[in-house]
Amino acid sequence: MFSFILGLLMACSAPSEQGSANQETEKQADPVTSFSGKTELATFAGGCFWCVEAPFEGIDGVLSVVSGYAGGKEKNPTYGEVSSGKTSHRESVQITFDPEVISYSELVDIFWQTFDPTDVGGSFYDRGSQYESAIFFHDAEQKKVAEESKKLLDQSGKFDKPIATPIIKYTNFYEAEEYHQDYYKKKPQDYYSYRTGSGRDAFIKKHWPELSQEEYPAKSKEELKATLTDLQYEVTMEDATEYAFQNEYNGNKEAGIYVCIVSGAPLFSSKDKYESGSGWPSFTKPIDARIIDKPVDKTLGMIRVEVRSKLGNSHLGHVFYDGPEPTGLRYCMNSAAMKFIPKSQMEKEGYGEFIWLVN
Repeated sequence: MFSFILGLLMACSAPSEQGSANQETEKQADPVTSFSGKTELATFAGGCFWCVEAPFEGIDGVLSVVSGYAGGKEKNPTYGEVSSGKTSHRESVQITFDPEVISYSELVDIFWQTFDPTDVGGSFYDRGSQYESAIFFHDAEQKKVAEESKKLLDQSGKFDKPIATPIIKYTNFYEAEEYHQDYYKKKPQDYYSYRTGSGRDAFIKKHWPELSQEEYPAKSKEELKATLTDLQYEVTMEDATEYAFQNEYNGNKEAGIYVCIVSGAPLFSSKDKYESGSGWPSFTKPIDARIIDKPVDKTLGMIRVEVRSKLGNSHLGHVFYDGPEPTGLRYCMNSAAMKFIPKSQMEKEGYGEFIWLVN
């Protein structure tokens, strides 16, 4: 009996018969409150704070993103003082997040993709120490995560120059003036003109793969019914759960990536896979949290965080706060929702840009 109860607690969701997935669901989309009541802070500098703030907005688990000034000695700095180089602060963003929904490690992964981390002395055409990048760590665990992430990126070969972004102990953060907050919404034309004119967008496009609906289009339900197995369709489109220990990838130890079976979007790396004992393939984090949705799931008399493929609009599994370091999360996935691409086939299948995440 104990093992049965433990299995329910660890499961992606309650075991169900294959083909019997038409259960009632009650899911809260995009809550702007903490799922668990816990919150943590992440503070990053990557040049113009407008351009670092926007990429973190709208990600499940991120509760707020605030533009401001960090790391300097002067109290209550103004934009005029900071932008002109009259203070020792850097334009920065501070993120409040729920660690039971998204990890600090996932935020760091996104941060690297928002600017040029090899730029010394500024950021694109904004020059001066006020526009230099930095990761301000809030505790020893954040420092460790940031240092390991930086080392991995440095060794990836993605850039011609070494990573220049320093990892600095957090000391302070001052919120910027109101007109700077959500600037991409208030002045979209100015914001996108700035991104384009500064060269930021061109740099990002050159160095990072595109993860969009255009690149990874989802098929219609009619097409999916014709191409997927019954179980694959029931899991992805009807929120079913396959049997524990009786699925394709639970015991898979081969190097490669797991992609959305509906859209083909890259979801997880084998490097982040671990044996959780739950009977389902488990991962510490996704490849990019921006293409994952995490609505609150109140089905079956429980409150959990569902994991969905944003580009496939498909059910993947659930995420739990009982995983190992560095994230503390367990992404408990259904094998039937994914397709595994072995490392040896990644280049041929169009996933060559992700090989460094598998090495």
